[in-house]
Amino acid sequence: MPFKSGFVTIIGRPNVGKSTLLNRIVGEKIAIMSDKPQTTRHKITAIYNDDVSQIVFVDTPGIHKPKNKLGDFMVTGAVNAMRDVDLVLLMTDHSTQIGPGDRFLLDLIEQAGVHAMLVINKIDRMSPEDFKTVYDVYDTMPFIEDIIGISATEGKGIDELIRRIQARLPEGPAFYPKDQLTDQTERTIVAEIIREKALQYLDDEIPHGVAVEIRSMKMRSDKELYDIEAEIICEKKSHKGIIIGKNGRKLKGIGKSARQDIERLLETQVNLQIWVKIREGWRDDSSMLKQLGYKEES
Repeated sequence: MPFKSGFVTIIGRPNVGKSTLLNRIVGEKIAIMSDKPQTTRHKITAIYNDDVSQIVFVDTPGIHKPKNKLGDFMVTGAVNAMRDVDLVLLMTDHSTQIGPGDRFLLDLIEQAGVHAMLVINKIDRMSPEDFKTVYDVYDTMPFIEDIIGISATEGKGIDELIRRIQARLPEGPAFYPKDQLTDQTERTIVAEIIREKALQYLDDEIPHGVAVEIRSMKMRSDKELYDIEAEIICEKKSHKGIIIGKNGRKLKGIGKSARQDIERLLETQVNLQIWVKIREGWRDDSSMLKQLGYKEES
């Protein structure tokens, strides 16, 4: 059997399960997960390898109407990720209605003229009738070449999804070493893990005003412990108090939960120190966005 390889972009409305699918496919936590919309801010490349293929997945921020420069970055990144790929996975969920966000994505796919497959996630929450309703609506669209139902959280349909993607890829060599799972640096993944935990602990009114910057990340000389210093960046003094919590409890919870995931990632003990800093209007500050890694792409 000839070896196949190619690039696959995952797009979808916020919170349909793109990062969950990505983590499920590669078997590691390389994209953060949260029940807050627009959790993903960076394009995340995950690399799936087996004996007959290498599939390079590109995750994207959930496309939404931007309200600041950070939002502009996220949407531009998602649109650019559709360029020059072999397949686009349009991901939706158990919602039976096609909303404005879905229609916007469908228009983008049609205009781009790309090969597209619909992935209906969260089928564990759907009745057969609801699944058929969603299937029938998208099946009328000529640019949707295939439709599959999955449950990213339970792993249902993932093997079949991989097989269908492989069938649509060209023959070609591997682009990355077989033991590489992502093009993200450990530093970036550590920052995202901390931000994931912050999102899980924080109230709904402030999650998008939060970023994480790794100030220092060093392995000790005995190579048995990582010292990591990080800052959670927020926009208001009141937000800082919420993040820290009464007697520092919330920040301690964020730190403990993040440290456990980081230790699994780095396979060593971690000494994690987290501070909370106020940077008013950072989401509209071009220099601050660049410092945090949100670089514009051509």
